Amino acid sequence: MRGRITLLAFVLAWRLLRLLPARAAYWIFDVAADRATARDGGAVQRLRANYGRVRPELTGAQLDDLTAKGVRAALRYYVEAFRLPSLRGSDVDRLVRWEGAMPELRGELAAGRPVVCFLGHTGNWDLAGVWCARHLGPVVTVAERLEPEEMFRAFLDYRESLGMRILPAQKGTFEQLRTQLATGEPVVMPLLADRDLSATGVEVDLCGHPARMAAGPAALAVESGYRLYPVTLRHERVGREWGMVITIHDAVATPPPGSPQAVEQVTRACAETFGRAIAQHTQDWHMMQRVFVDDLAADRRAHPEEAG
Repeated sequence: MRGRITLLAFVLAWRLLRLLPARAAYWIFDVAADRATARDGGAVQRLRANYGRVRPELTGAQLDDLTAKGVRAALRYYVEAFRLPSLRGSDVDRLVRWEGAMPELRGELAAGRPVVCFLGHTGNWDLAGVWCARHLGPVVTVAERLEPEEMFRAFLDYRESLGMRILPAQKGTFEQLRTQLATGEPVVMPLLADRDLSATGVEVDLCGHPARMAAGPAALAVESGYRLYPVTLRHERVGREWGMVITIHDAVATPPPGSPQAVEQVTRACAETFGRAIAQHTQDWHMMQRVFVDDLAADRRAHPEEAG
């Protein structure tokens, strides 16, 4: 029953938010975000704790204010995701801009080589994916499975209708990504990696604290020899609307296959770049789960039956 209610709310939001003026849609979700912040549930507490590790210099009041902005940014993602099908290509181009090493990345694609991108839960990766599909070429990525299944399938179909090929995160997905790169097709492969969902993650230093991140992007880059670019996203105002900035950071140096600890070295280099970016634009990091080692260990102690 809970899954059906979730699915119904999802479908209604998807249909109705397209009919509202952008300002009204954003206002509704800002109110919802502020109420969620006031309730201070588990997700908000986790966001605050993560922000506290990233920005230890903040006072309690400053951290609370940053957390409220972060919750607004997190819900803003859903406004934009639900409204994306109603946007014209010219709207996407008006709302999205890039900075950083984009010319170099484009050069790789123009030379007929695919590129791998290390992404985190920043900004709106769906809007960025649409822009990339319009201006860079085919996009191949992975999506975490959602419950209920009907909602996951709807999200999958929706993203593919926007020009992205989506692989569900499951056993065998890494092999599919490896096979895709082996074709040599010049695709953009953005992969979320700031949270480890497997037992093969890498321990990294994130803003001065040990954390665990996914090894997939680094493993694919090391094995294939293709360039790996850390990418971060953040919101910015565009008139009365919210737009998106895609920052392409410098490609990470990739050791040759077989080098000792190559995957760990590359993942840690990505984490260093990512950490600097979220320290500067913390409110755009929508991480409401545990990623830091101390928090993961505390969770295992609190729930030993799940850890076992």
